[in-house]
Order: sequence, then structure tokens, then C-alpha cells
Amino acid sequence: MFVSDPKRPLRADARPVRRSRRYKRTLLVFLASSLLFSAVVMLTAFIVDPLQHYRKPTLYSPIYSTEQRYQNPGLARNYDYDTIIIGTSMTENFVPSEVDKALGGKTLKLSMRGSLAFEQYEIARLALSTGKVKQVLWGLDYFALKSTQENQGPFPYYLYDDNFWNDYKYWFNESTYEQAVKGLYRQLKTGNKQSLEYLYNWDWSSTFGKELVLKNYRKVQVMEAAYGGKEDSLESVKASFERYIVPLLQNNPDVKFMFYYPPYSILRHVVWQQTNPERYENQMAMKTWMFEKFNAYPNVSVYDFQAESEWTYNLDLYKDLSHHSQEVNTWIAEAIGRNDAKYRVTPDNVDDTVSLLRRQVDETVVSPDGELHRFRVSLPGAGDAEPGTAPFTRKEMPGDGELLVPAKELAAYLGAVLEWDQATRTLRFKRGAVVLEMAAGSTEARVNGKARQTAYAPVLTGGKTLTPLRFTAEALGLNTEIQELGERTHSIVIKP
Repeated sequence: MFVSDPKRPLRADARPVRRSRRYKRTLLVFLASSLLFSAVVMLTAFIVDPLQHYRKPTLYSPIYSTEQRYQNPGLARNYDYDTIIIGTSMTENFVPSEVDKALGGKTLKLSMRGSLAFEQYEIARLALSTGKVKQVLWGLDYFALKSTQENQGPFPYYLYDDNFWNDYKYWFNESTYEQAVKGLYRQLKTGNKQSLEYLYNWDWSSTFGKELVLKNYRKVQVMEAAYGGKEDSLESVKASFERYIVPLLQNNPDVKFMFYYPPYSILRHVVWQQTNPERYENQMAMKTWMFEKFNAYPNVSVYDFQAESEWTYNLDLYKDLSHHSQEVNTWIAEAIGRNDAKYRVTPDNVDDTVSLLRRQVDETVVSPDGELHRFRVSLPGAGDAEPGTAPFTRKEMPGDGELLVPAKELAAYLGAVLEWDQATRTLRFKRGAVVLEMAAGSTEARVNGKARQTAYAPVLTGGKTLTPLRFTAEALGLNTEIQELGERTHSIVIKP
């Protein structure tokens, strides 16, 4: 029997062989552990199914994620409904049971805050592919047709297709489980089980009121002044509509589509007119253009609530310039349910709805005490068919009976020539034989060299010089007359 000599050295190749075997064993253990871990994760994801991607839960109470782009696909696949709600945060405060009463049917809300048209297309396409949908209530914001939206992460396309093999992105996504834990925590903390009735609804957690809206108004006047150069072209917006809206109408002729334009506060449009005239004009043009497209489909109806002054001038219904309370969502559903002719857009009134909103924007002014006033300005003989058509892109109300408007626009409207002295910040209006001089920030004026006192000084704001309308017109030889047309509604008529 052979006995190895402990003093005898090992063969030169013995150690590498043993190391190689150890490495192989380690690798096999690692691979086996990885496969086991993956199998456990897959099985957990499939059984627990945090986003209800595969089924509606039966063994436990549903826990819903507030990450709508991730939660909505599972809802669309696995819940019972025949009516869906599509749109941005403007649609989140719809209460499904109230929509059921207004429209008939069983409603599922599939809103996505801050969503773009391609995202709305994906969830609408998925829901429509189930064959369950008979009605679509779609809140269509103009800005959803833009090409990009800030502060949005990557879109989870893998949750919207039928490819099982890319579900690994769902199984191994830590945020999936994080959302489930957060949902469970909210449920345990509040003691309330979640329900689809108030899923995504923020009405209960928000504060509404005129003071908040006016504070937001003053803030965004400054913030949004820089956005004007970043606006998508009208051609790009139209292309987005053609790509993401039209195919759904064409492919689902038996589904009833009800599109509506959300009623922002009137100050939302005022700020766009002041700071982003391209967006303001584009959205007005899109209303007419989109209706022509919609009108080609007998299964489509369109409703416009943006000129409903009883809502849009009541700032207590809003929490900022755009977002309104739940009761407004209820009014919208009820109006659409009864096919209210006041809001239904038709070939005969589509231009009138746009003109009405334009007129409201042109007339709206905020008084020093925070009230919304409407001023209609006309100059008979200057092309005005009726009061209220003066084209001033900015209006401020310094006090009773006066308006501050852009000096350049006022000069053109009055048929005067305007000169600006940058060094002295002086305006010089010339109309016929009359010369009016006023300096920004000063109530001292001169008419043909003679001193005159103004009640309100011209001001520099937002890159424009605003001048008192009535004083300027009268100093240039015109007469002005102010009439009260109703509560906080006034008419200024300028006469030769």
C-alpha cells in the first residue's frame, strides 16, 4: 500500500486544479442561488402582484399605488367597467359613482397627472383592447399635446403590452414593492381601506380660495415670462393629435367618445396671453382645428367649458390658476350627461366659443382689492363692431375708472405715434397737433409743454410700459365715457 511522504512536495499542477474546482463549485452555488432568488422574486411578484398586473386580488384587500402610470394598466385589464375617464390631473377629482349617474354605466378612472397625449393613448388603447369600453370621457388639455413635459420619469411600456417575457422589469423593480409598502402603510395609518371611488382624488387634501389663486397669479406672471421661446410649434401639436387621438377614433367606431376642454380659471388664460402669446394663440387655433377633425366621426362629441364665467371667474373654486374642485368635475359630468347645448360644440358655434373666451380674456382685470373686473373698451370708427374688442395684451386696474395698458398698443389703437426715450424713461405720444409726455413712475405729465397731473403714473412691468388709458386718450384730444354694465363689469367708450 502506497503511503505518501509528507515531506514530498506536491505535483506542480495540483494546486491550480484544486482552485479550478473550488471556482466551479462557487460559480455553481452562485448560479443556483441566483436562480433560486429569481424564482422566489418571480413567484412573489406573481402571487402578491403589487400593481394587480395579472389579476384583481381575491385573498386580500386591494392596495392601490398612487403612481398612476404603473397602477392604471392592471386596473384596465382586471376590473369591471364600461366607461373610462382619460386625462390629466384636471380629471382626477371625478367620482366614478357620480359619473355613473350622469352618463350611465360603470366607470373606471384612468387619469394620469401631467400626462402627455402618448401616455393617454397608451392607457386608452389598452382599455379599449379589452372590449369592455362603451364610453370614453376624455379631458383634453392643450398642453397634453406637447412633445415633452417636465419632471416626468420614463414611461413603463412593459406594463402596457402583452409580452410576458419583458415582465422581468416588473418583477425585479424595487419601486414596485416600495409602492406596495407605502400603500399598505397608508392603509394601516389611516385605518381606511382604499377604494376606486376616490383613487387619485385630491379634493379632500387641497385648499381652495381666491387668496391662493391670486398669490399664484402674481407668482406665475414672473415665472412664466421665460417660457415663451420654448413653445412647441402648431404643426408639432397637430401632429401629436393626429398620431395619438385620431387612431383611437378610427379603430373604435362603436365606442362613444366625449371630449371636453377643462375650465381653468380665467386668469390662466390671462397669464398665457401676457407671457406666452404663442401658446395662447395656438390653443385658440387648435380648438377650431380639432373640432374639424372630431366632427368627421359620428361617435365623437365635444364640450367646451372654458368660457363658463360662473365657474372660471369664481376663484374660490380653484386651488391655483388651473385646478378646480371636485364639485366642478361633477357639474361637468352632469352637463355632458344631459348633452347641454350651452357647452356642446357644433359646426355652427365653434367659432363663437373661441371668440367668447377671447373676449373674456381681453376684458379681465384684477383690481387692487383682488376682485375680478371686466372692462370693455371701444373706439367707434376705429374698426370696433362692438365694445370689448380693444387688443390690449396686458391690463392692470390701479383704481376706480382707470386702466393701465401697454403704451405701444394704446398708441396704435388711438392712431398716435409713440416715441420712447430710454435715458429718461419718457413716453412721447403725438396725435395730430397734440404732444403728450409722461415719464415712468411719475404722475407729472406735459401736454404741448404745459404741465398736467395724472392720477396714476405709467409703470414698467414685464418688459412693457403701461400707461393710463383714459388720461392718455383725453390728453390727446379724445373724450372717454365709462358706463357700468353690471357687477364689476364696465364699458369705456373713447369718442372724438
